[in-house]
Amino acid sequence: MTRLYLALAIALTLPGLYLKLAGVHVSPTLEATVFGLAILGAAFMLSWAAEVAQKDISQSLAVAILALIAVLPEYAVDLYFAWMAAKDPTYGHYATANMTGANRLLVGFGWPVIVLIFAVRFRRKAVTVEPGHRTEIAYLGLATLYSVLIPLKGRLDLIDTVVLLAIFSAYVRRVASAEVHEPDLIGPARWIGDMPPTYRRLAAAALFLFSGTMIFLSAEPFAESLVAAGKGWGIDEFFLVQWLAPLASEAPEFIVAALWTWRGDAQAGLGALISSKVNQWTLLVGTIPLVYSISLGAVGALSLDVVQEHELWLTTAQSFLAVVILANLRLSWYGAVTLFVLFASQLVFREIRMEVSAVYMVLAVAIFIRDRRHYPALMRSMVGRGTNR
Repeated sequence: MTRLYLALAIALTLPGLYLKLAGVHVSPTLEATVFGLAILGAAFMLSWAAEVAQKDISQSLAVAILALIAVLPEYAVDLYFAWMAAKDPTYGHYATANMTGANRLLVGFGWPVIVLIFAVRFRRKAVTVEPGHRTEIAYLGLATLYSVLIPLKGRLDLIDTVVLLAIFSAYVRRVASAEVHEPDLIGPARWIGDMPPTYRRLAAAALFLFSGTMIFLSAEPFAESLVAAGKGWGIDEFFLVQWLAPLASEAPEFIVAALWTWRGDAQAGLGALISSKVNQWTLLVGTIPLVYSISLGAVGALSLDVVQEHELWLTTAQSFLAVVILANLRLSWYGAVTLFVLFASQLVFREIRMEVSAVYMVLAVAIFIRDRRHYPALMRSMVGRGTNR
């Protein structure tokens, strides 16, 4: 049966692979369905590969690799916008809209969904993550502190690239040194995990490579077909770029996190989305001005108008609240509801961005003061001390 599940997951990807390689175009609705199923099949394989990888590397590093591969579609879409912005300034708006939308979608929608699934499935009111996840939370906090400077400067430039990529590199080095724990594998992951070490590692690497490739190949046509269908329905273009395209490209990591949570491993599910947030708030944001400069053929900066600055303020404020909520390693149902309600309010009423930003910050300050005893452990986790207490 486990082999059948693996075969079905592979089968889901084949129609999308055929359409992509053959260059066949069908109706937007059918195309979205085919590539959506391909992403679904790849997400299953990605989750199994990440679980098996935990036999050889730390859970934090396995989840970080999972998160990085899962967000490749988002990078592909957003960096395409950044590349085109050097030729058409309109695309600069798309790049920042897509990036801020993807970041806020993770925290405002993805994290609450994990808590909801866990509550429905196991009647639990909170998701608690392991102390080792303090590392992700700490580096997310560091990146968020730096992000305040971006709207103040009014541009994304190569200084941001250097700083944010340095934060991301430090984060990866830190999680790579975490302890390795024997995972409790089930289904196809257990079948692969029981193989001899060499075959197990080759199988896990093959799943990572194939699923990552399928996600990369499928996400752009999936997003484009959704956008094409949406335009036919008369939906606002900026809304599509900021929310519909990121929703498509974030689908793999949402599916993987949801699968883990449904099986009872909510801390891994939430941990994957936390790691994705770190990736996007450092590597993705930092790469945008780099790609823009390469496309421009010179050192350049992506200028931000008032709307883009407000979008970044809102995203930064949400990140601050997310960090302080998780400082105690616990996302409760009321914390999840708060994140979702504030996210939904700015989604429905876009003109109140700065007002919602203020609410985020007021709540963040209040929680920061209340939970101030947790921050020394977060700081120690960045240098490898106190992560397990």
